[in-house]
Amino acid sequence: MQRLKMSDDRMIAIVDYGAGNLRSVANAITKLGYRAKITSSSDEMFDASVVILPGVGAAADTMENLKALGLVSPIRQLIAEGRPFFGVCIGLQVLFSGTEEGGGHECLGIIPGWVRKLPQGQKIPHMGWNQVKQKISHKVFEGIPDFANFYFVHSYYVAPEDKSLVAGETSYGISIGSVIVRDTLVATQFHPEKSGQFGLKMYDNFIKLAIAAEISHKSIAKGAFDNSPIGSKWEEPSSMEDKEFTKQLISRKNNNSLPKWGE
Repeated sequence: MQRLKMSDDRMIAIVDYGAGNLRSVANAITKLGYRAKITSSSDEMFDASVVILPGVGAAADTMENLKALGLVSPIRQLIAEGRPFFGVCIGLQVLFSGTEEGGGHECLGIIPGWVRKLPQGQKIPHMGWNQVKQKISHKVFEGIPDFANFYFVHSYYVAPEDKSLVAGETSYGISIGSVIVRDTLVATQFHPEKSGQFGLKMYDNFIKLAIAAEISHKSIAKGAFDNSPIGSKWEEPSSMEDKEFTKQLISRKNNNSLPKWGE
């Protein structure tokens, strides 16, 4: 897929709920040439092309902060509407039904499953570089070799009820679901912003997917597509690059060769 440049009205929202690594995520997004916005405004999140939920610390504290800021319902709605959403570390874990951490806490309940403590026999927390085995073919892995190393810092891991959601797997005494993919939702147990070139590439791949979906959806009102996840209002593509990409998508749709999101 070709690199799509962000126009001035496109923004990557980074959810601010008091987590400590917001600036490192924003710096990574800016380094890729995109416009990052650290925000706790649900309106800005709904205006964004991509929403990133980063995180360090405890899931219970994260949930309390999200509730205090009135962000629980907006995050659930963003994902339910199929808006591109990327969760990182605790931002992955709180998407699940609940966590064992701190004696047990309810989380967002977006992905059925539980967050469990890493087993004894390994150093906890799991901290440092580890490999990710790609379980499925997905555009988020484009340009990233199988078994590439990413940077982890965590003591708990996700156990989804639907094992098919595990797109990437990491070994640490047991097999950990380190990349979860469901439709336009991607979440990682590792920190892409701390993972060098491959972490940046994963962010870039995801953002490009989101922009492509946004452009293709703008063509729906013209009758070119169906089943797109984002928005409803037609806007003429603003750049020559966007116009050319939209033309390619229309051609592929007419030839019945348009893939699902991420394929």
